[in-house]
Amino acid sequence: MIKVKRLNGKEFVVNSDLILYVEETPDTVITLTTGQKVVVIDTIDEIIDKTIDFRTKSIEYKRRVEGKEV
Repeated sequence: MIKVKRLNGKEFVVNSDLILYVEETPDTVITLTTGQKVVVIDTIDEIIDKTIDFRTKSIEYKRRVEGKEV
């Protein structure tokens, strides 16, 4: 899950596994695999960074839980 902001500034979370693609038109539009579109303030690069951070944390957590801490 990644935290993003709507155009009105309200934060919400998106399941990053459901992101199909992101485009700037000029607002940033996230299209989900469900077909739903969400317009956000965050840039494409910010969404990419948040997704990478989330997945990195998920992998690190899984390793700790499994006792395979690096």
